[in-house]
Amino acid sequence: MRYIFAFLFSSLPMTLWAEPQLGDDGLHKQPWFSQSFLELADDLSEARDDDKLLMVIVEQAGCPYCRELHRVNFERAEIVNEITQHYLAVQLDLWGSREVVDFDGTEMEERDWIQKNAIHFTPTTLFFTASEDGTPSEVFRMPGYFKPFHHLAALKYVANGAYAEEPFQRYLQTVFAEFEAKGIDPNVWNE
Repeated sequence: MRYIFAFLFSSLPMTLWAEPQLGDDGLHKQPWFSQSFLELADDLSEARDDDKLLMVIVEQAGCPYCRELHRVNFERAEIVNEITQHYLAVQLDLWGSREVVDFDGTEMEERDWIQKNAIHFTPTTLFFTASEDGTPSEVFRMPGYFKPFHHLAALKYVANGAYAEEPFQRYLQTVFAEFEAKGIDPNVWNE
């Protein structure tokens, strides 16, 4: 079945709760974040050339849910593997002033690009694909912190193209039904 995950969430070890690394900007950093020039059309093209999708993660300094994202979700190998295999990850600062070049070539500060895209809280993760002619399209948005089970499900939902077939909630119902049919309790709330 195409929706079954390769591992059982109920048997996953808990993270060691390592303290995430902070950059000079106060944002948590990951070694697999792209060292982007924040030229989004180029980032999308690079992702497409590598048979990946573009993932833009918007965070802010002092955000407890951003910290949780790094401290819990990004400490899980299955989540990091899914991201590094299928996505080019770019991090933006909700209040940042770095220059971003939007997909259409418009230059603006991070905070202006974020406002233009109606992002009001952190973390928010946006997923972009490109059509054959390179036209960008936001295909899914994770508004806020998702626990590991739902985070991984969202990553798989986008990577396997299910977003084009069904809403995320229907996708999750299918995943839960497949686990239930196998007698598996994914234990999604106690992570």
